[in-house]
This record gives sequence, C-alpha cells and structure tokens, in this order.
Amino acid sequence: MLGIIGGSGLNDLANLEVTRREVVRTPYGEPSAPLLFGKLAGREVVFVARHGHGHTIPPHEVNFRANIWALQAQKVACVVSVASVGGIRADLSPGVLCVPDQILDYTYGRRHTFVSRDDGTVKHIDFTHPYCERLRQDLARAAQAAGEPLLMGGTYATTQGPRLETAAEINRLERDGADMVGMTGMPEAGLARELDVRYAALTVVANWGAGRASSTQGIEMNEINAVLKTAMARVRRILEQLVVQ
Repeated sequence: MLGIIGGSGLNDLANLEVTRREVVRTPYGEPSAPLLFGKLAGREVVFVARHGHGHTIPPHEVNFRANIWALQAQKVACVVSVASVGGIRADLSPGVLCVPDQILDYTYGRRHTFVSRDDGTVKHIDFTHPYCERLRQDLARAAQAAGEPLLMGGTYATTQGPRLETAAEINRLERDGADMVGMTGMPEAGLARELDVRYAALTVVANWGAGRASSTQGIEMNEINAVLKTAMARVRRILEQLVVQ
C-alpha cells in the first residue's frame, strides 16, 4: 500500500475516495492528523496531512516521528512526500515539479530519530542516497504516463522555518550545493530510512528563493497560493498514475 504525506497546498486529496478515517496513537505521540484510508484510481492508499487538516501545524512542530511510525504500522511499503519548495537553481521556476535525489539538513532541535539509548543499541543507517531510487523512477514513469513535465534530480535544503530565508541565506545555500529549499524534508526522510520504509519526495516549486527573479524584493504569499493551486492538480494526476503502475 502506498502512503502519501501531503504538505502545503495538499492538505487533502480531492481525488481520494475516502473509506475510513483512523486516529492513531503511537509511542511518539499523535500524528499530525487522522490517517485517511481510501482508493486512488481504484487502488488502496493512506494519506496524512503533514501540517494537520486546515494547515495549523508549523514545520518545526510537525511530529515527524509519529507520522512515519503510524504509516509504517499500517504496513505501508513506500511513502511519497509532497512538499512545496522555493527554487534556487535556474530551471526550478514557480510551478515546476521535481523529484530530488539529495538532501542538505539545516534543521535543529527537532526530534529526528527513533534511536535511543533506552533501546540498549546504537543503530547507524546508510544515508548516502537519502531517497529510494526505485520509487523515484516510479514517479518519473508516472509523470510521463500522466503527460506532466517533471525534473529529475536536485538537492533539497531543509531549513528550520517557519520564516522564509533571507537573500544572503539563499546565496549560501546555493554555494553549499542546494537547488531548492523547503522546511520539511528532514527529519522525515531519515526517519523513513530508519524504519526501512521506501521514501521519495515530489516537490512543487511554489516561488523563487529570496532575492531571486520575482522574489528579488520579497516573496508574495498570494502568488504562492495561486501557483500551488494549479500545480497540485498536476501532482494528483501523477499520483493516480503512480498507484496503477
């Protein structure tokens, strides 16, 4: 069964035929929202809204551990994370969809691992390639089947939020090798790897990073919302093709 984590702009799946909602308790607290079970293009999926229904949970307060644990407990084999990002690389303009292949983590203070000394063991995970390549290629094929342009590859820089970055910070991220910037890529990807859940991200460029192109003088939130409204319809079409592969 496919798990889908919806970020900004995707608080629900309009094309999901919901069969039941389940409030899940985990050893790490409650997930961001009840899990929604249903059918997408006739196939079983489970959906969780990362920021809660109504988008009420800021990125630094998302209970990433509970979200990932809850999905894994439902025997979810793979998870697609849908996330909005700011574009840094020249071809990552507003409205572009991208499947990144690398991560830079600038977050701090988040509960970022399931590993605890109370377990009596120390577990190290290989994170050389943070996303599942098989799932990334599945997304590429789904986009092709849906007739939706999709860029493959790029480094997702995860910042703490909830504020957006300064122009100087975007310049630093670019020097570090970042192609896009968001606030929820980590620790979500790392937690999925710890639980052996196949995980990939489908990012939607909502705006140019601070100081770039139309964001030179500032970032207009109204423009972001307009871009996301259009782009998320394309995301839904890709997810429909993904589940029928």
